[in-house]
Amino acid sequence: MATGGGTGEGRTRADRARRVANVLRAQVLRGAFPKGLLPDERALVAEFATSRNTVREALGLLRDEGLVARRRGVGTVVVGRTYRHPLGELSGLAEVLGRHGTVVNEVREARSVRPPMTVARRLGLAEGSPAVYLERLRRVDGAPLSLDCTYLIPEVGGPLLARGREALERQDVFDLIETAAGEPLGRAEISAQAVVADPATCAVLALPEGAAVLAVERLTRLADGRPADLEFIHLRGDRLTLHATLDRVRGGN
Repeated sequence: MATGGGTGEGRTRADRARRVANVLRAQVLRGAFPKGLLPDERALVAEFATSRNTVREALGLLRDEGLVARRRGVGTVVVGRTYRHPLGELSGLAEVLGRHGTVVNEVREARSVRPPMTVARRLGLAEGSPAVYLERLRRVDGAPLSLDCTYLIPEVGGPLLARGREALERQDVFDLIETAAGEPLGRAEISAQAVVADPATCAVLALPEGAAVLAVERLTRLADGRPADLEFIHLRGDRLTLHATLDRVRGGN
């Protein structure tokens, strides 16, 4: 005897629900419902040319992700606030998100350290040379958004430490680096992947144990090409969307 989840019809409806959820999720993340209210089930059934059960299953997927909630007498409302961070420009979190809410940096650690060899090599430091380690929890309107672990070259990190904890809490690292170095930043090399966060990171970011986060590694260089800092950032994927507009590069064949 076949179980409900294993039948062909069950798989087909699950696939349809996933496709509906994909479209609705994208709309929620880009702010397509400014009043925070999704269309009612009847409208969604008509829009997606599907059944009411499929729509309800799709909304259930978004509810389980923490993006929407069902309110009696109101309908389905957006409850998960997300922010868009552009990948096409080198900007700090406060520069990008300051217009959406209050960005606060909670300094968890700031000190001179002997960095791991792999970090020293990425920063162009000789073996045994010190670096400055800075760890900050970034919040937007009080809600945890990212845990940033940063290694800085000593000629940049030293002046940062000298400015004191208050400066580290109020300003983006990029602003502090440019002030300390006396020259602008030039470019950054970024990689990102989804990973299962360790229990300690989940606790700091107020996530359930075993939750996935977006792990970003960013090596930032000064305008003259020297490495300035190497960051390991864990972002709550349910609160931040990385966005870029890309051009197709065609070969000259």
